[in-house]
Amino acid sequence: MSILRPIALAIAGFDPTSGAGVMADIKTFEHHQVYPMAVLSANTIQTEDNFIHVRWEEEYTIRQLSVILENYTIVAVKIGIVKDLDTLKLYVDTIKGLSPTTKVIWDPVLRSSSGFDFQTIELIDSLTTVLQQIDLITPNCLEIHQLVTTNDDALQKAQRLSQYCDVLLKGGHNPNALGFDYYVSKEVIQTIPPTQLSDYPKHGSGCILSSSITANIAKGDHTLTAIQKAKTYIETFFNSNHTLLGYHAK
Repeated sequence: MSILRPIALAIAGFDPTSGAGVMADIKTFEHHQVYPMAVLSANTIQTEDNFIHVRWEEEYTIRQLSVILENYTIVAVKIGIVKDLDTLKLYVDTIKGLSPTTKVIWDPVLRSSSGFDFQTIELIDSLTTVLQQIDLITPNCLEIHQLVTTNDDALQKAQRLSQYCDVLLKGGHNPNALGFDYYVSKEVIQTIPPTQLSDYPKHGSGCILSSSITANIAKGDHTLTAIQKAKTYIETFFNSNHTLLGYHAK
């Protein structure tokens, strides 16, 4: 089936506020002029400041995902909340089995901004096995400590994971260098400083950043370039208004 724009796919949860999850991903994809497709990993009951319940949809998700991959050329996939590592591996195996060249970006949402825990990473061997099939992960400084349980600092942990895939260590929760991100690959550590800071946090900002990166990669950008463009996009989003639900720039 022919679609003129490159296609980006989001595998993520449904958020009724549209601030996070697949609805935020779709809005971001559209703004970047890639064609958005989405598969639900979960259905949720939440507002922008209160997470109430999640219902996982992994069996239906695999059926949706398989049909999409069999019928369309998906350039890049962003994965958001997943039930556990086994489910993540199932999604990634399905993607790489049906579309080996598709780029996979995982935003490891382990805890919602309102404090709800989605999953606990316990088996580092299982994690590294999955990471070898992923192109980029985008943990913040809190998530990197859940992913790697050594006594290293956040950047050292990102370097450990970069043996398996590229890492964007986000600086939004970094008390020592707020807003400074680090792109870490086997070859390079690149500091990405903020160009503007904001006093207005936003629900779903991690989803939007990772989907912006995914869209840029789908359009052909190198990973570092895609990240730099996405950082500008999310900074504009942060400053779009003073509430937790932001506006996507015109």
